[in-house]
Parts: sequence; C-alpha cells; structure tokens
Amino acid sequence: MTRVAVLFGGISAEREVSLASGAQCIAALREAGFEVVPVEVGEDLAGVIAALQAAKPDAVFNTLHGRFGEDGCIQGVLDWLGLPYTGSGVRASAIAMDKPAAKAVLASAEIPLPPHRLVTPEELEAADPMPRPFVVKPPNEGSSVGVTILREGDNRRAAIAREWRFGPRIMVEPYIPGRELTVAVMGDRALAVTEITTDLQFYDYDAKYAAGGSRHAVPAPVHPEIERQAMAAALAAHRALGCRGVSRADFRYDDTAGEPGRLFLLEVNTQPGMTRTSLVPEQAAHVGIPFPALCAWMVEQARHGA
Repeated sequence: MTRVAVLFGGISAEREVSLASGAQCIAALREAGFEVVPVEVGEDLAGVIAALQAAKPDAVFNTLHGRFGEDGCIQGVLDWLGLPYTGSGVRASAIAMDKPAAKAVLASAEIPLPPHRLVTPEELEAADPMPRPFVVKPPNEGSSVGVTILREGDNRRAAIAREWRFGPRIMVEPYIPGRELTVAVMGDRALAVTEITTDLQFYDYDAKYAAGGSRHAVPAPVHPEIERQAMAAALAAHRALGCRGVSRADFRYDDTAGEPGRLFLLEVNTQPGMTRTSLVPEQAAHVGIPFPALCAWMVEQARHGA
C-alpha cells in the first residue's frame, strides 16, 4: 500500500483554508486506498521535517496554501529530503506566487493580461496611481487576501496605504468589469470553465470560503469562443510557468459591450483549494472524475526536482 503524508495547516494567512483542504484530502485518499499520515504544519519546520522522516512516505500530498506553502519554500524542503510531492516544483511555484514575475512570463506567451503598476505604500497614500476604479493587491498572496477595489468616491486609499502589511510593494491594476471565470488544468488537459457569482462586492476571501458566499456555474454560460479562449489560455499559462499536476487559472471576462467580449487572465494558482466543493474538484466531477480519483491521480503524478 502506498503511504502518503498529507501536509496541511501552515503559517500563512490561508491556514484555515489549508486545514479544510487537508481534512478533505486525507479522507479522500483513505477512500482511494492509500495509507495516510497527516502532518499538521506550524511554526516548527524542524518538527515537520522530523515527522516526514519518521513517516517515510512514498509521496507527500501538499495542501498548504499561501506563503511558505505554495511559493516554492516547502517544495525546496521536500526536494532536499528527496520526497516526491504533488503539485508544481520550486521554480513554477515561486514564479506563480510572485504576480509581477508571473505576468512577465505569461506576457511572453502572449496570454491576455490586465496592465499593472507596482507602487510603494507611500506612493499610494499620496495619490491614485491610475484612474479609478482600480484594484489594490499584494504581489505575493493568494485567496484574495489584501485585495481591495477603489471606486470613485471611496476615501479609503490613504488608510489602506498606512495599514499595508504585505511587504514593501503594492500591485495596482485597472478594475475590469464583467464576470469572474476560472479554469482548472489537470496535467495536459483543461477541464472546464466555471463562472463564479457573488452578492458581495467582489469575489473576495469571504465570497470564496464563507458558506453561501458564491455560486458556481459549470459549464459557464458564456460565448463558445470565450470558452475556447479560456481553456486554451489556462493550458498555455500552466505550460509557460512550468506547472505540474493541477493548477487553476482565474480570469475576468468583460462582456459589458456584448459577447464575445474580452478575456483577461488575472493569475494562476498552483495550489488551488481541495475541498470536495472547491472549484478544481467541482470541475473534475463535471468531467467524470470523482474526488478520490482526482486525489489519487495527483499522488501518481508526484515527483521532486524541477
């Protein structure tokens, strides 16, 4: 029987998401017939390494999200230990998590992206860096942590800048009206297009994880050309970044002037949420892949190194 160590928890702002992903994947892997060793990750890296060395797993199933979990850090540790692991390697993980770096790679692959600027908190406090509405986001966080939309009449800009806690740089993009789409990629296959709707201001952390915060339509009710473009762009981004296993590409679709409209890739997530109701498992189920089978496939694809 294959022994799988599942890493979950972590020390990022997305710890609670990872705890949920880990619990679901542990159950699914056991259902699929694996011997599972749960390893909850906290501040003690030496303790995590000791737990992995004691477990002697055949593979590591990584369900850590955010910084230190999907930015190449834990991937480097697992490479050092010679343990095969699910998901992307160090390079792809680090680049995808660094939004400006990822954009440089994706632009070279001619994938449509919104323009952006990098500013300091002092620059943001002093003036609008671009015409409103615009989006303020950390360059290296996930799950919409720290993301704010500033519209006309919103006086929060200076307060956001003074309270900024996500490093020395702030990423600013124009707000793209329209719809939220996402595409999961599994190996060399784009699975489907999902449209995400929410009654909140935008698809933020609460919309993603609070009960009833968002609704998913799969397949998305969009123009066939946009479906084709989204699936092609997601697969192209997965390949351009050098991703392995599963990734998820998030898009804004501006159909305000009518369909087919314009599609913009926002980012690629190399460690997407993995509860049974998360977007990737939902798309996998849509194409006939049950959640335990998806998790088993990820273990089969596990490896270390570049």
